[in-house]
Amino acid sequence: MYLIQSAHNEQLKRLGKLLKQVKVRRELGLAAMEGVHVLQAYLHTGTQPEQVFVSEKRAKHAEVAKILRSLPAGVVHVVTGDALSKITALTEADDIISVIKRPVNAALPTTGNGMLLEDVQDPGNIGTIIRCAAAAGLDWLLLSKGAADVYSPKVLRAAMGGHFTLPIYTEVDAIAWASAFTGRLWMTALGQDSDSLYDLDLNQDGVWVMGNEGNGISEPLLALAAKTVHIPMSAHTESLNVAMAATVCVFEQQRQRLQKRS
Repeated sequence: MYLIQSAHNEQLKRLGKLLKQVKVRRELGLAAMEGVHVLQAYLHTGTQPEQVFVSEKRAKHAEVAKILRSLPAGVVHVVTGDALSKITALTEADDIISVIKRPVNAALPTTGNGMLLEDVQDPGNIGTIIRCAAAAGLDWLLLSKGAADVYSPKVLRAAMGGHFTLPIYTEVDAIAWASAFTGRLWMTALGQDSDSLYDLDLNQDGVWVMGNEGNGISEPLLALAAKTVHIPMSAHTESLNVAMAATVCVFEQQRQRLQKRS
């Protein structure tokens, strides 16, 4: 283990940049994730973090100490005083930050059951969608070039390990990909010509398309849909949050598939 006693330590300065700057994360091919539970989910995949920074107090906690003992020599950095708490949004009880490699996009999927997020901006929404997509058994998730960084600390926390069980493709040209895709595209949009979610047969593979929180799916992308889909709601309700809408859709699909198997 390494002991860090100064907030001016170069490794700690780099960690602060990884937590706050998407440009640095992308240039270095790294991500910083906060909290012990996300680290545990990462370790369950059989992969090791590049570095783990932990406050001196937190390192003595039985659960954390057990994890630290399982890591290779040279990975753990114990930080004294309050230097670590100054660069993280976590409470003192969760002062543990891990640095991991960002996966590199493989060839984009052309088959399967997945989801495309176009320009979704809120990290909490993206994290929640990742978590529910993984729980509902989707095969993969695509994020457009205009979406928020999927490996930001806030997204990693909200996804609660979903990153490590669901293949995720980032900075995708949504229009080009959707234009080439030959399968079903279920695009969520309000309108008189849209189909009710509950009238669709969702037992075959397809791709859910979710749009930006304020503007929805862009017109060029929407033009590629043979049909759009809406979630029936009370007349007094204008719309659902994108993460809620995604959850309703994928679990309606899961319900239909489970019902068919029974």
